[in-house]
Amino acid sequence: MSQRQSNPNPNNGVLSRSKILLVIVQCIVASILSQTAILLWFGFSFQTSLLDSTVSILLLAIACYLIGNNLKYYRPEKNRYLLMLMYCSILASLWLLVNNWVLDSIVLNDPHYAEFLYNSLPIRFFIGLLIIGLMAMVSVVWYTQEDQKETEKRKLEAETLARDAELYNLRQQLQPHFLFNSLNSITALIGSRPEEARKMIHQLSDFLRGTLKKEDQQPVSLIDELEHLQLYLDIEKVRFGHRLSTEISYNEACKAKLLPPMLLQPIVENAIKFGLYDTTGVVTISIFAECLENELQITVQNPYDPDTTRPKHGTGFGLSGVKRRLHLLFGRTDLLETTSYSHIFTTIVKIPQV
Repeated sequence: MSQRQSNPNPNNGVLSRSKILLVIVQCIVASILSQTAILLWFGFSFQTSLLDSTVSILLLAIACYLIGNNLKYYRPEKNRYLLMLMYCSILASLWLLVNNWVLDSIVLNDPHYAEFLYNSLPIRFFIGLLIIGLMAMVSVVWYTQEDQKETEKRKLEAETLARDAELYNLRQQLQPHFLFNSLNSITALIGSRPEEARKMIHQLSDFLRGTLKKEDQQPVSLIDELEHLQLYLDIEKVRFGHRLSTEISYNEACKAKLLPPMLLQPIVENAIKFGLYDTTGVVTISIFAECLENELQITVQNPYDPDTTRPKHGTGFGLSGVKRRLHLLFGRTDLLETTSYSHIFTTIVKIPQV
């Protein structure tokens, strides 16, 4: 049975952003220290080296933030990455202009540094373009993956809603399908056997009351399902009298195993339909449940006469509805099998145990 799992730690996203921010700060500090060391090696004073490194790296970090934030809302289409390269080049040029203007304004009366600043323009531009371009590539990949995750999430939610709606529709089909048959039987009994008709009405009321309390999202134990199934069989025994006999058995270890509610009723109804219709003798419907590895296997058998059994009529909801329901709940198509041999029709349903 499907179960929705909530995020056990709602702060995971916040923690991830905090870690990313910490890594960015560490990279900025490491870059400032590295560039300061390089400028000291070129013979500049510690103050000049630190100012150059701090201003350059902080302005470059702002440029990287701008392009990363921009790509969050706009990303170039395929085969249009030349446009992004032009944008990176423009942003690198702006960074270089602002960086040089700020450094010229701060570091005064140092001709040696002014000459170095001018001669290093091509290298600074190339490094800035490389870092901004790398930031742009990382941002495109990051936000594309985020969009794909969000798309998959929405797709999964849509599929879940569609599946729940179909399960609800199947359950709604089950109610009138059985109810109409029972009401027809009650109508037939009112004239000839009013006491049995009254008894059948009470049994039908108990059965429907138990049915309305069940939901597909809440599995029930095998013993609860069999008890509810017995209410249905009691109704059918009023309808068919001594002609209907049932044998229900199960391994004690399977009593607590779980299965979707109201799963067995349409299977047993199908067995009764093709076992008793067009026959006058006593028919025994056998139901046996056993545990096999990680599955609960339930076998329903009924005798039939291939010469008198009529082809299937009506809505066709019975076994096909059960198979569809199992597929929606467990995502498998091999959980319902039917075989016929020696005038015995066998239906085997397997319920995975999580």
